[in-house]
Amino acid sequence: MSASRRSGATDELGPEGSEPEREGPAGSDLLAALLDGMDAALCAFDADGVVTHWNREAERILGWTAEEAVGRAGFAGWAVRSADAEEVEARLMSAMDAPGRQVNEFALLTKDGRRVLVRTQSAAVRGPGREPAGVYCAFSEVHAQIDLERSIALSEALLEDAGWGVVLVDADLRPAVVNAYAARALGAGRTSVLGRPLGELLSQGVEELESALTHVLAEGAPPAPAEMWVTVRTPEGERRRCWRSGFVRLSSPLAEEPVPLGVGWLFQDVTEARQGEQEASLLRFRTQQLHRAARAAAECENPAEAVTVHLDFALAGFADHAVIDRVAEGGTDTDRVRLVRIAETPSGAPGPCRLDGRAGLPVLYADGHPALQCVERAGTVRAGAGSLKGDAAREWASARQWPQGTVHALCTVLRSRGRTLGAVTFLRTSHRTAFERADAMYAEDVAAHIATALDLAALLPEEG
Repeated sequence: MSASRRSGATDELGPEGSEPEREGPAGSDLLAALLDGMDAALCAFDADGVVTHWNREAERILGWTAEEAVGRAGFAGWAVRSADAEEVEARLMSAMDAPGRQVNEFALLTKDGRRVLVRTQSAAVRGPGREPAGVYCAFSEVHAQIDLERSIALSEALLEDAGWGVVLVDADLRPAVVNAYAARALGAGRTSVLGRPLGELLSQGVEELESALTHVLAEGAPPAPAEMWVTVRTPEGERRRCWRSGFVRLSSPLAEEPVPLGVGWLFQDVTEARQGEQEASLLRFRTQQLHRAARAAAECENPAEAVTVHLDFALAGFADHAVIDRVAEGGTDTDRVRLVRIAETPSGAPGPCRLDGRAGLPVLYADGHPALQCVERAGTVRAGAGSLKGDAAREWASARQWPQGTVHALCTVLRSRGRTLGAVTFLRTSHRTAFERADAMYAEDVAAHIATALDLAALLPEEG
């Protein structure tokens, strides 16, 4: 099948500045073979816009054979929509009067009626006297080119404008590319984090993150995102954050066998949302505990038992130990408040809290003890061992008459009917965090129930 129309006018068409094709079947067949062997779709038009050449790649893309295409006037009515024909022809034929090559994009029609977006390069063909003799046009589908451009645009958008973190981690688990969001989340500049071990950026949670990255390199992406709590090292200090993370394994598309390039790690900071959920869940639990404690205390025949019931319910998930100190008889009439230990949780072994203190001996609290401050101020006082560790922390707890291992304390005053009855102290060991404002509010609610039961117990005659 010939890719060109053998005619005098057609034989003159060729690359700009070329000599006219010699007469004879051999020259025409050679030109047809050259055109058909090219990877690009090629077509040519004479000065009147009539198709003179049409190669096999053009046949493959549009479905129209050379016999069907050659000799037609332009693309109107067959290779382009009628509404677009005039514009397409004008843009193609304008190459006759323009220097160099003209690049255009427009849609053509295939033989079965589909639209194909193509990118064309057109240039004028000169006759023997250098006059315009027509136009030759090379075109190709631009879906692959557009896909590439979209991929590049997407990559640039992810690395510049995305509302989530994007980190490309190499096979050594070190950041190779970081977008602006991720750099802010990591508390460093985009270039300063490149090539650094993740352990230099995170003080906690790095083992879990590296384990996830290693799994993705070996097995591929997990089926769902994962939420990870990490502690980020920043110039302002450490920050606890929750990152909802997704992972994809990156492999070279150019190798015959997949070669791992690293892992694409995408994450979004959901700390505030998760903290809000945790606080709401904690508030529901504590409200339920107060309700359960009130119901259990109502079943107690002795109000003194209700004191320990409230304390036992309050400790669940809140503190490790608790002590109750009441104001000694005449303790508020002197310059110095004296407190008597009447209840405490067992130290070193699990068990319920029990009331005691019949001997009435004051606890040897030093001046400035948090429990004394709590009673004097009729409020709540928090205390902690701070940075003390080991023996220093044990001495800190022992000096305050608290169980060994205590590092955080929360003292809340016990008041009923306008009188200060004493203080309840909640204690936490090193595996728990320090008491916060929300903890103080809960402790005050518990203290109100304990104070009511303690006041009622004092009104009743002692048994035995």
